[in-house]
Amino acid sequence: MKPAILVWNDLPQNRKDYYLKRSESDISDVMDSVSVIINTVKDKGDKALFDYTNKFDRVDLTGKSLRVSKEEFDEAEKNLPKKIKSALEYAIDNIWKFHKTQKPSGMNFDELRPGLFAGEKAIPIESAGLYVPRGRGSFPSMLYMLAVPAAVAGVERICVITPPGEDGEVDSACLYAAKLCGIEEVYRVGGAHGIAALAYGTESIPSVNKITGPGSMYVTAAKRILSGTVDVGLPAGPSESIILSDGRADPWSLALDLLVEAEHGSDSSAILITTSLNLAEKTASFIEQLISDLGEPRKTFVSDVFKGYGAIFLVETLEEGADLVNKFAPEHLQLKTKEPFSTLSLIKNAGEILLGENIPFSAANYVTGVNAVLPTGGNAKTYSAVSVRDFIKYSSVVYVDKNGYNDFKDHVITLADYEGFETHGNALKLREKV
Repeated sequence: MKPAILVWNDLPQNRKDYYLKRSESDISDVMDSVSVIINTVKDKGDKALFDYTNKFDRVDLTGKSLRVSKEEFDEAEKNLPKKIKSALEYAIDNIWKFHKTQKPSGMNFDELRPGLFAGEKAIPIESAGLYVPRGRGSFPSMLYMLAVPAAVAGVERICVITPPGEDGEVDSACLYAAKLCGIEEVYRVGGAHGIAALAYGTESIPSVNKITGPGSMYVTAAKRILSGTVDVGLPAGPSESIILSDGRADPWSLALDLLVEAEHGSDSSAILITTSLNLAEKTASFIEQLISDLGEPRKTFVSDVFKGYGAIFLVETLEEGADLVNKFAPEHLQLKTKEPFSTLSLIKNAGEILLGENIPFSAANYVTGVNAVLPTGGNAKTYSAVSVRDFIKYSSVVYVDKNGYNDFKDHVITLADYEGFETHGNALKLREKV
């Protein structure tokens, strides 16, 4: 499958909209069916989870507990190859070091005027449910990207839900990663039904205050429907990536890097934006060659991407290319230009920005320290990567002495009278009359 090479400005508006929206239209199409799943879990609890796991994952959990046992954790650690353990330990160490820098002090307090003190107290949320997908592979990296910031923040109860494998087991590397992050509460359930369980609670799975983690269009739809019931975190749906190049990049590495996010699934998006037709043609040929060498199911996923939401777009200038990036607001962005730091100044909207030739998307997905759980579907215009801040809330704290009170008293009364709030004003007018 050879990617289409298209001049962006020559495309009709409906084609531009198609690429800009990517899988968002697919998510809208499943909202009604996901609503049924959510309501069934709300009404039937664990029974619905067992039924839907059988129906959607084709796994019969009869006789199994939804919660993973301590023995399963021990067995996973025992059987996991040393090389994988070492890689997980290396990655988690980097992720932990980076996220520790995000943790705020317990409370700041400043004197705004004589006698008027105000500040904020940082408080971890009490519980969080982390969604780790599995349908297209096993993702221990996703677990530690979610678990580390939650643990650094000090969340009291952290649980994980993840779809089971064919025999009902949970991926061993995920269980080892969970242990390294201090998590013991893991459930073998996923999909929209798993999200509903975290939101409403069932006999086996207590509800949580916040749900975060990427998933399929069904998981994304469930989180949107439940956003009024529970905090569902940043919008994280099907994977997407853009590379912006001025023509000086190596087309072979461009092709390699464009396939990284494309292999996540057929609903992913992978785009090269370049000023060079020659570079576009060489990259397209390399992509076709690389796809032909892939095994299944990755070959089908990547081929589907370049039939669907993947393409190569030609632009006149880097500035025009950066404007297009900002319209897309991609999850993952690489800047492969002569002066990437200069190009960086043109970028306003992207979940992550990787600079230069030596940082493929896969490296940032695993070990560089930054978080790889990022906003998708254009939501990088207002959302950021998952961080410690996602698991902390702030309470405003104020203390006023008598001098501070006397200083603001008349101003409060004036504003309360203007807005017509009688008792607001009386709280100060009548305070000293008794």
